[in-house]
Amino acid sequence: MEDYILFVAIASATIASPGPGVVLTITNSIKDGFRGAISGIIGVATAMLCIAIISATSLAAILSTSALAFTILKCIGAAYLIYLGIKMWRSSSSSNISPNRITKSNKKKFIEGFLITLLNPKPIFFFMALFPQFINPNQAYIFQFLSLAITFSVLVVIIHSSYALFAKSARAKLSTPKGSQILSKASGAFYMLFGAGLATAK
Repeated sequence: MEDYILFVAIASATIASPGPGVVLTITNSIKDGFRGAISGIIGVATAMLCIAIISATSLAAILSTSALAFTILKCIGAAYLIYLGIKMWRSSSSSNISPNRITKSNKKKFIEGFLITLLNPKPIFFFMALFPQFINPNQAYIFQFLSLAITFSVLVVIIHSSYALFAKSARAKLSTPKGSQILSKASGAFYMLFGAGLATAK
């Protein structure tokens, strides 16, 4: 039980740290409210579950030993983040937070959250390093692994929902065209910085 609590603490600290998924959650919540951020949060959590499963397969071994495979995946992920950043930055000129504004569909938000997370190879290595520390070799591996993976995904939903609730409070302050432009430019800049950081990762 103590090991499980330690895992929850480490996982929570990791999830709460700033990253593309957190920026997406905050941006969606400020623009569309808490309910508008849920689909993106589920996309991030689903991708994390997929990554956890990947970390237990031969694909993770390929990524950890093949510089080419790692480079291809990180470049795709970096390009996607930079694309989103540029798109959000350019949209700031016409962005406006209002009840009548046409927002992204829940499906699109889910896909963005899913791809932002899945196309980043770093979580794979994180899971490969973290999970073995909390798995007892004398007990059923699959059950333990699934328990840790599901726990991590549930924590993503809880922590990102907390971010969304907190960000919702800033919605009124950013309801003006100027406030919305600032949000779009800031979010776009963060995405581009994350993309550049991922592109230069080794």
